[in-house]
Amino acid sequence: MAITHGFRQFSQWNPFVRRVKREAKAGARLELNIQPSGTSGMTFKLTVLKADPNRELHWLGYLLVPGLFDGEHIFTIETLGANRVRFTQSEVFTGLLVPLFARGLDTDTRRCFVKGTTH
Repeated sequence: MAITHGFRQFSQWNPFVRRVKREAKAGARLELNIQPSGTSGMTFKLTVLKADPNRELHWLGYLLVPGLFDGEHIFTIETLGANRVRFTQSEVFTGLLVPLFARGLDTDTRRCFVKGTTH
């Protein structure tokens, strides 16, 4: 698995993420469409905080306005040895609405992350 500047094959390994528009470069703005199973999906505007191909990708997105419901998504690839890596995907949520979504984030979002990384 590689983290690259493009997203052409992103949805093949992460079905939770349906579409990403634009390229991942530090400071770039992206448009991300996610669709957890059983939902109609949502689209977020994101800012790329860090893009280091095949090592790390961080983006920050928010719902409607910053501070309401923000999520920093982090992907990392750590080399463990010859032909072995550890892929880690995490997200940190902040904002006024986080307590309202906490239950779904802990169950539905976690399930989608796990499902997306087991292909």
